[in-house]
Amino acid sequence: MAFSYTKALTALQKLSEVHDIETLLQKLNPTETPEVVRSGFPSRELLNLHAMDARVEFLEQNTGAKLDLLARNKPMDDLNVLEGNIENYIGMSRVPTGVIGPIKVIGSAADGDFFVPLATSEGALVASYHRGAKATFLAGGVRSVCLTQGVQRAPLFRFKNLGELGTFLLWLLPLEDKFREIVSQTSRYAQLDDLSTNIEGNQLTLLFNYITGDASGQNMVTICTDAICQWIIQNCPVQPECWYVEGNFSGDKKATAQSFLNVRGKKVTAETELPKEVIEGVLKTSADKIAQYCQSSTLGTIQSGSIGAQGHYANGLAALFIATGQDAACVSEAAVGITRMEARKDGSLYAAVTLPNLIVGTVGGGTALPTQRECLELMDCYGPDKARKFAEIAAAMVLAGELSIASALSVGHFTSAHERLGRKK
Repeated sequence: MAFSYTKALTALQKLSEVHDIETLLQKLNPTETPEVVRSGFPSRELLNLHAMDARVEFLEQNTGAKLDLLARNKPMDDLNVLEGNIENYIGMSRVPTGVIGPIKVIGSAADGDFFVPLATSEGALVASYHRGAKATFLAGGVRSVCLTQGVQRAPLFRFKNLGELGTFLLWLLPLEDKFREIVSQTSRYAQLDDLSTNIEGNQLTLLFNYITGDASGQNMVTICTDAICQWIIQNCPVQPECWYVEGNFSGDKKATAQSFLNVRGKKVTAETELPKEVIEGVLKTSADKIAQYCQSSTLGTIQSGSIGAQGHYANGLAALFIATGQDAACVSEAAVGITRMEARKDGSLYAAVTLPNLIVGTVGGGTALPTQRECLELMDCYGPDKARKFAEIAAAMVLAGELSIASALSVGHFTSAHERLGRKK
């Protein structure tokens, strides 16, 4: 999305609330590669109970998190914890969960080394993301910044004709402050940030943009928008023939042309620079080959009509969403983005990802479910004031995955990796 001057100032003000801007810019513009300390994470043995216990013990000792329900299969005694998350409950679908890392993140809210849990049944996925995480770790880390945030709801009002629609709209436009008041009375966390309109014949769509704090916010903005609409219907000079709280214009759970015009969830960008020795030693390729593959595959993406240009954001995001209690269907919009990779003259590689629709939260939804909470706590991302941090870690994880898959495809290792790790023996 492009920022207007006013929105740019607002985004900068929000960013300054969580981090001193000058200090942040210093961190994001290092004069030398930070010294790397090896993690000692026991990751080589794949399916072995002793190896699993060793990993769990290592993670608990190094993060302070407890993985009792996730790793030790302790029973869930109180089913009331599922209230608001499931209906017609019959049991749990167990998805195997692995961990990658540490991935070093240098951001406005995330700053440190993080182990990232991924729940998936696709063999080779965790190994691939782990390889990318290792490469970025040895290179000094990933610079990742949450730039702005917002969640939309788009109610639709239908009138007899354009005249009635115009009368309604002229009455409504000066009422934005009233709508903000309704939102403040409806939710403790939601803030109405902006309102825009779209007219199609006798139909009017209002696009309400909210800031939802540390929740992903879909339910929050639905409830707030409904409260606004109920007030509108009670007070408007012209009654619509019908109205709907969502006219399918907000981009909820779908990739749309609005992905790069607005933000849905959080807009995050992340970058890293890999030296030649890391590319050759970890990724088994060269900067030139990675950049050439990225250029060629981007042309393929454009020709296929994809929104954005990236390798496989959905792979890592779906696994992360399931592990941490996010709304998995929101991968539809979250997996829109742009990957860029450029070879440097010294044999190093610059790589960046931008995700304009990373809709994640650290409170509400499925985040309080027992194993999902443990996975968030593994990254110190559970609870209030952690959503920006989580988004920055997620973007760093996505970049690790893009580097690994592009490297494998650039030298023909993609098929052999899936043959070795993705098939039953």
